[in-house]
Amino acid sequence: MSPDELHLQMRNLRDEDYPQLKGLMDVVYDDIGGAWEEHTIRKLMKEFPEGQICLEDGGKIVGVALTVKVTYDRFSNPHRYDDLLGKKETILNEKDGDALYGLDVLIHPDYRGYRLGRRLYDARKELCMQHNLKAILAGGRIVNYHKYANELTASQYLEKVHRREIYDPILTFQLANDFSVKRLLGKYLPEDKKSKGYATLLEWNNFLYEPSETFITARSRNVRVGAVQWQMRSVESVEQMLQQVEYFVDALSSYKSDFALFPEFFNAPLMGLTDQSQQMEAIRFLAGYTDLFKREMSQMAVSYNINIITGSMPLQEGDSLYNVSYLCRRDGSVDEQRKLHITPHEKSDWVIEGGDKVQVFQTDAGRVGILICYDVEFPELGRLMADEGLEILFVPFWTDTRNAYLRVRHCAQARAVENECYVVICGSVGNLPQVESLDVQYAQSSVFSPSDFAFPHDAVMSETTPNTEMLMFSDLNLDELRYLHHEGSVTNLKDRRTDLYDVSRKFNF
Repeated sequence: MSPDELHLQMRNLRDEDYPQLKGLMDVVYDDIGGAWEEHTIRKLMKEFPEGQICLEDGGKIVGVALTVKVTYDRFSNPHRYDDLLGKKETILNEKDGDALYGLDVLIHPDYRGYRLGRRLYDARKELCMQHNLKAILAGGRIVNYHKYANELTASQYLEKVHRREIYDPILTFQLANDFSVKRLLGKYLPEDKKSKGYATLLEWNNFLYEPSETFITARSRNVRVGAVQWQMRSVESVEQMLQQVEYFVDALSSYKSDFALFPEFFNAPLMGLTDQSQQMEAIRFLAGYTDLFKREMSQMAVSYNINIITGSMPLQEGDSLYNVSYLCRRDGSVDEQRKLHITPHEKSDWVIEGGDKVQVFQTDAGRVGILICYDVEFPELGRLMADEGLEILFVPFWTDTRNAYLRVRHCAQARAVENECYVVICGSVGNLPQVESLDVQYAQSSVFSPSDFAFPHDAVMSETTPNTEMLMFSDLNLDELRYLHHEGSVTNLKDRRTDLYDVSRKFNF
């Protein structure tokens, strides 16, 4: 049969389909008793109609997938096929079950080779996601094991199938469809002589599964980020600058942003209020306002119902000076991330020291991290954060030339691809000749995504006009990341060769 002769349609089984279903099961399951009784199938279709799926070609049923709901904790542990059965050859379907159990997938022998089984498996996965169930479980026969039983244990057989040294028509297919083998089940189906009674307990995890939560505590799957491409301008007082900050926070909040990001050292114009002849003294003068800015911006986060990443500011502790960014959550809590890698300018002119920890922060709109400017050029940091479930990376930066900016930009894009996360970069623009080190700025703030079909073709979600003060917004779908982690064209996080290399911390933070 040539492919152009096929007229395939997928639908749910109906009562009148039983004669065709019986004929198909008798052909495929001739070695283990053939078809289920008619009352068994009718009861299954009545209790869980959407779980019984068929493929037909011009009215002829050529493929079927039968499915029930079960309790995950019960059937993800050792069990037998009989545990799925009730009285009078009925199949138990748990109405409030939190997982699917794949009973059967059958393809007519004349229609094998067209990947129809994959279509049925994909339909079952879609059903699992639509019903927000934890996983699909199945007991998989190992029908070629009888050929090797005299020389291999069942466990050795599974290992060789996994390594593709042995082909098993059922297990090989299931492994190719992203199912994993949880364990070997003994005496699962004793009458299955081909499998010697063994089966594999297979599992496909629903990566979109969300536990039941109330509306208030449930995290939104869509997140809006906002950034301020900040104009460096002269100020006459700290109050004037705080008014400017509040203006932008108010504007971002009005557009329902979940996050507001400011640039690195955005409040540096305050150094113009003191003597510029000694840069070390000027930066410490600026550090004297950091507690005030942290306190005021935390209050804004609560008042305007928006999470604020405060760009960065100098923080003095004893004789030491750090470059620190604060995460001011809208619930009033505050966390900090210190810059770890210090630029030559910061070291020589300001004597700034590097911090000693990197972390991922839980917020009401996803798991986020902060890397200040130069830090994003060191891939190990992003790798550590990705291991902790990073979804959005915020990068406040401060660059004076285009080539300096491009270092930040290109490295940020690399972090988005290799760590399968969103990256938001935000810088300042303009010039302020009367303040040392602020004579020129270059920035184009941007939001980067991984590079795959679900995202823009150039992996740029949003970007500003270069060197112009403005606001930037971007809507991010966190579920697209979760899908990418499991079903992407490439899966960087999953495919890392940790048997060859790894990134580890020298200290536990």
